[in-house]
Formats: sequence, structure tokens, C-alpha cells
Amino acid sequence: MSNFKSKIPEEVIDIVKTFKSAGFEVYLVGGCIRELLRGETPKDWDLTTNAKPHNIIGLFDNTFYENDYGTVGVVVEKWKEKQEKTEESVTREMGGLEEGEVIRETSPIVEVTPYRLEAKYTNHRQPDSVTFSNSLEDDLKRRDFTMNAIAYDPIEDKLIDPYQGQKDIKDKIIKAVGSPEERLNEDALRILRAIRLATVLGFSIDKDTEEAIKKTASKLEKISMERIRDEFVKIIMSDHPKSGILLAHKLGVFKYIIPELEEGITIDQNQAHSFDVWTHNLKTLEHGASKNWTLKVRIAALLHDVSKPETRRWSEEKKDWTFYGHDVVGGRVARKILTRLKFPNKLIDDASLLVRYHLFFSDTEKITPSAVRRIVRNVGKENIWDLMKVRACDRIGTGRPKEQPYRLRKYKSMIEEVMRDPISVGALKIKGERIMEITQEKPGPRLGWILHALLEEVLDDPQRNTEGYLENKTKEFSKLSDKELKEVGEKGKERKEKIEETEVGKIRKKYWVK
Repeated sequence: MSNFKSKIPEEVIDIVKTFKSAGFEVYLVGGCIRELLRGETPKDWDLTTNAKPHNIIGLFDNTFYENDYGTVGVVVEKWKEKQEKTEESVTREMGGLEEGEVIRETSPIVEVTPYRLEAKYTNHRQPDSVTFSNSLEDDLKRRDFTMNAIAYDPIEDKLIDPYQGQKDIKDKIIKAVGSPEERLNEDALRILRAIRLATVLGFSIDKDTEEAIKKTASKLEKISMERIRDEFVKIIMSDHPKSGILLAHKLGVFKYIIPELEEGITIDQNQAHSFDVWTHNLKTLEHGASKNWTLKVRIAALLHDVSKPETRRWSEEKKDWTFYGHDVVGGRVARKILTRLKFPNKLIDDASLLVRYHLFFSDTEKITPSAVRRIVRNVGKENIWDLMKVRACDRIGTGRPKEQPYRLRKYKSMIEEVMRDPISVGALKIKGERIMEITQEKPGPRLGWILHALLEEVLDDPQRNTEGYLENKTKEFSKLSDKELKEVGEKGKERKEKIEETEVGKIRKKYWVK
């Protein structure tokens, strides 16, 4: 019947067989079936069964049961070992994942939930109580959307689809199970989940479910910021986050996430911009997504002009709008927003810095290396290239065709030039004080000549950069006349300058600049 059975891991099939051998019904259910029907390979696997939690725990050696809703986690040892190996070396910033969570191909846990009925959700987050059932139909009717209310028996190769979820997947429609308003009132996070799934999957939300979202959007005030943040992050990290934010705005939901951004709607900018502040921010974010850049860059791109509405002033002199200080104010506002959404402190710090300094002066005809060093110090070496990405997003967000014009490439070249380790006598394993001890020389030209002569030795062979070798060479050089020593020292200085010139030339060639 199905053409996706081959995508189900052998370990999951073995778990199903264990239940059936013990005389229990069991089905794959929820998001994993949705993904299989879409032709995708799921990362997570969920089962539903008429077995009760104590029955499930008795069937497997390694399980955990830490909730009030009957869900038992069955640990797949093979997957767990693979995750542990990955965990030793690979983590990434929060980007649909919690901060520090390992990158994984699949969860090491298969979640198994008994068929159940749920009481009212008086807090719009969780059912007041759960009653275990012996009916698969009872379990499917409590689920959020039709595309997630499909069960599959991989042994009998049988799909159970009482709400026509297969048709909705084919038609790319998100539709609530039963009464949309009732489903959303049960768990208000479903409001945001519908928008997130529409964004990530490229689906539409059916009309009745959309209307229910508009009516129940205020219930999001009952949901924790952590849960809202997690759904929002998945929207931001999708391929087309702009469409998700526009949908959230259309349905009256975005004001419960970042209302500050909506203040930019219809706020016209100056002649350098083709769009209002709201559209510009969304287009800036969209470019970050098109480049598959990190969550930090995408958030900074989205928030970079968040404070333009409050800083906008009309200039009679320029006959145009000005936004003086929007970067400084925006950095503070970005921190406030990200703190409210309970983002990790490191991401809050970094993204706020990128917003604060996104408006750096980049006229390479006038800017000096010291000014470039200052901006590197302001955001930190670990953030400077992300700042350049935000600047590229900002440029595209204005409606300009080129991400990296000559001026921006030149600025990147200057950053790399000031950040590289310079060739310096400071890298020698001997200091001027020690040379003066050995030679009895006083500060003056001879001391400088000796240092550059030693540098010449090290440039010829880096292995010579040891205290013993350099002290012996110092004694030799100290015996030279001023003329001889100057000649050797100047040779070392010229060698250093030539190498530095070559290195700078390579950097500039890399960015196609002079």
C-alpha cells in the first residue's frame, strides 16, 4: 500500500514487532507519518499504542518516563551511541536547536504514547487530566492538524486516516482536526505551530483554521516565552522566514512575538531606500536566509532597523527623513526583545552588538586602518565577519542589486589586513631588556638594528626562534661596527616589509581590490 516502508529504520520496526508479539496494537503516528507521505525522511519517530505506561516499560530494557501524559521514551542504543560520538565534537548555536544541543541525524529516543483522551485545557497549554483509552480513534481525534492525525501499521502496511490528512498533505493544506477554535483553545501554541509548519513546509492554512487563529491569537499570552521562542526560531531558520512573519502579522499573531517590528509598517524611509521600514527589515532577513547564514546573523538582520520609527525626524535642510541614533537605540531595543524571548545570553550579547554597530562608516577612500581596528574591537573578532554579513543583508534589503560592491569588498580586505598577525620583532623569543643585559647596550639605534638582524635570522628559519640561539647571535651582532650592524639590521627590516607587502597583496587579490 505504502511506498515509504523502506525509509523506516530497522530499529523502529523491531520496536513495533515487540509490541505486537506481546499482543498490543501499535502504530507510527504524527509528524513522522506526515514526513514520510511528503517523501521526506523523519528525524523523530513517535508511536501510539493500547499498551499502558507500565506495559511499555516492561517490554524494553532502556526507557524513561518523566511526564504526566503517559509518554514513555524508548532509548535506541545504536542511535544513542552515534549521538554520543557526535556530541564529543560538534555543537552549534541555537538555530532551531537549544543552545549547545548536538547536531544529530535522528533522536536516540522513540516516544511511545498510549491511546488517550484529554480533559479541558483550562490554562490553554496542557490538559487538566489524561485518561488512557483502548481506541486509536480517541487518540487521533485529540491531535492538532489532520496531517498529523494519520497512523500507520508498518507490519500490516496499513494507514488509518479518519480526517483525510493524506489529501490535505497532497493539497498542501494545514487544517485543524474537528473544530479549529476548540483545537487552538486547547493548546494556544498550536496557533504559532500552524504558522511555523506553513512556513517550513510551504503549505497554506485553510480558511476556517485561519479564522480560528485570528479569534484565539490573544491566548498566546498564556504561553511561556520559551515555547514561543522555539517556534519563532524555526520560522527564522526556515528557507523563507519572510513569508512566515507576514503570515503571522496577517493573522494578528506577530504582535505577541515582536510587536516593536510592526511599528515600522508604512514608515517611509529616505531616498536611499525603496521600502518602508517593516518591508526593509523582512527583506534584510530574507537575504540572510537565502545565504543559509546563522540564527545570530538572521536575528540581527531582522532587528537592525527596529528603532527607526522612534528615531525618525524630518530634516528641512535635507528635505528628507533622518534616523540619527537608530543603531545605538536599536542595540538596546534588540537586547530587550531577545531577553524577553528568553534567548541564551551569548546570542543576546552578540546579536545586540551586531545591531548596535551595523551602521559603520565604510568609505574606504576616507577610512583609516585605525578606524577599522576600532570596529573590530567594538564587536570582537568572533563577530566581525557576521557584522559584514548583516551589512550585506542590509544592502540587499534596500533593493540594491549587488551584495558586495567594491567598497564593501575593500572594507573586508582592510579588516583582514588589520586582523592578521603582523611580522614583528615582538614575536622574537628574546626581548630588548635581555639584549641590553647581554651587550651592555643602551636604548638607541644599535638595539633596533640587533632586533631586526635577529628577525632576519628567524625569517630565514623559524626554528631558530629560541632563547639560546638568539642570545648567541646577539653576542655576535654586538661585536659588529655601527656600519656593519646597521647594514644587517636594515636588511632584516626590508625583508619584513617585503613579506608584509606580499601578504597584504594576497589579501587584496582575494577580494579583487587594490
